[in-house]
Amino acid sequence: MSRLLLVRHGTTDFNTGRRFMGQSDIELSAEGCRQAEKLRDYLAREKIDAAYSSDLRRALVTAEVICQERGLEIVTCPELRECDYGECEGLTFGEIGSRYPEVAARCINFTLDLEFPGGECFRDFFERTGRFIKRLDSHQPEETVLVVAHDGVLKALLCTMLGIDGSHWWQLRLDTASLSIMETHPRGARLTRLNDVCHLAVGDG
Repeated sequence: MSRLLLVRHGTTDFNTGRRFMGQSDIELSAEGCRQAEKLRDYLAREKIDAAYSSDLRRALVTAEVICQERGLEIVTCPELRECDYGECEGLTFGEIGSRYPEVAARCINFTLDLEFPGGECFRDFFERTGRFIKRLDSHQPEETVLVVAHDGVLKALLCTMLGIDGSHWWQLRLDTASLSIMETHPRGARLTRLNDVCHLAVGDG
């Protein structure tokens, strides 16, 4: 395996409105595009040998901006899509609480048995995202791999690769346009950076 640059996509209007986005294919906002450009500049001196992205536009566009002028093919991976929130997509947590109080209660008292109406169970979500890890087996230890995806996906990957029980998923925080870094070894993975957003302050006065 290899060194992994784990990037959450830039901001969207749904993020600003604190709405559950899930697999709705929402575009980056103007701010999200600026964040992607700051990530590109922040990573300009990083060697990147391969790039993977969710096939949802907010992640893919973030990856495309980061990889500008690198000549890399971005491999899109459906298994990197965010959790399917079903009928809860587009709603705020307050709206979910009004329409689906039992779902809101399970969100607060999170377990992997949480399932959204018309959507995905978190156990299935963890299994799906875990399948992506097998793609990394083809990379050499000296390679650096960019992975651009979503909050839930990246937290699931972190839990799986670090051997953390998935029930602790909610205790990780990954802001939009954040960078986390993992180094992989025969004995397992090591987290060397988590939720780095220092690049977003550049140029903001």
